[in-house]
Amino acid sequence: MDGSRKLTVSELTDQIRATLENAFGPVIVEGELSNCRPSSTGHLYFTLKDSGAAISAVMFKNQFRNLGFEPRDGMLLRVHGHISVYAQRGSYQIICEEMEEAGAGDILALLEKRKRALAAEGLFDEDRKKPIPRFPRVVGVVSSPTGAALRDILNILARRAGGIGVVVLPAPVQGNEAAAIIARRIEQANQWKLADVLIVGRGGGSLEDLLPFSEEAVVRAIAASEIPVVSAVGHEIDWALSDFAADLRAPTPSAAAELVSANRAEILEQVRRAGEILRETMDARLDRARLLIKPFGIEDLEYRFRGILQPRLVRFDDAKEALLENLSERISDMRRRLELARVNIEAANPKAILERGFSVVLREKTGKVLRHARETKSGERLIIRPLEGIITATTETVEVPVLEDT
Repeated sequence: MDGSRKLTVSELTDQIRATLENAFGPVIVEGELSNCRPSSTGHLYFTLKDSGAAISAVMFKNQFRNLGFEPRDGMLLRVHGHISVYAQRGSYQIICEEMEEAGAGDILALLEKRKRALAAEGLFDEDRKKPIPRFPRVVGVVSSPTGAALRDILNILARRAGGIGVVVLPAPVQGNEAAAIIARRIEQANQWKLADVLIVGRGGGSLEDLLPFSEEAVVRAIAASEIPVVSAVGHEIDWALSDFAADLRAPTPSAAAELVSANRAEILEQVRRAGEILRETMDARLDRARLLIKPFGIEDLEYRFRGILQPRLVRFDDAKEALLENLSERISDMRRRLELARVNIEAANPKAILERGFSVVLREKTGKVLRHARETKSGERLIIRPLEGIITATTETVEVPVLEDT
């Protein structure tokens, strides 16, 4: 190639592409999957890496849709394809035609081992998790002060719960020093009681980018926090060990902001609806009470009272008349009986008998009344008591009637 000849960027890229693509035929490359990004067009973009290098790769949708498993960051893969140059970016990549799992990646294996060890200590137990306050006064955010995650959190809190306090505890969210600083910020929030709830997280990224939130120092700081912690690391498909230690896991930082802040508009609507239900309930009860007390109005009460009293007054009048009639009959009967007794008494009165011309004859000697002629004898002195006065007499003869034999 003539070194004095000027080349355009496109010409140089074409020469590089021809050199690479002609020098390499079909290749089989094994590496750890990272930065896996399925696109809306159906293609799969990702990176293959090992401890010393990384290479971009793409699998087009015709091959990707026939793949028998779901690629995830951290997986160890073996891909079949060829080298290609992507001229627009000036980069080279592998065009993958086949892909197969080659075993768990080193990062996933490390995380699984760490997860089992921390779980054995009880750091992930459900019974130690604290409830998230629904109406916190202050929300603490442990994240990058310049990251999109913090902006999303602040926007959502301002929209849903304007006036809520926010304390930003700045910390790097990737790199070797990130884990220690994140853990320290969590400890400081607890030491100074800076918030009612903490959001610890960041936006999406590769598995390596999220590693600080799986470090032991961060997991232990979250587990020891007296302030409830919401872990919000990456996107919905991402995960970190902080998710297991936190009191609540949010799929995204935006979702975490929604979880820790009750929507004031929704609360006001709920209060308004509750007020309507209360008014409707009270109105219904008042209407029912009015119906119940309606028969007890002044006019209705008088009518009802008369309806109750009138039959009793009639019964009292009937009873009175019956009593008077009965008393009258009893008095008349008693009068008749009294008159009859009077007649009988008068008929038996000795004075009345004497008034009719009869006299009482007594034996002078004994004073006994003579009832039969046999009770005296000739010569016995008798005393005769007519109605008035006393007559003394002597018996001359005694005549006793003779009873004829039948």
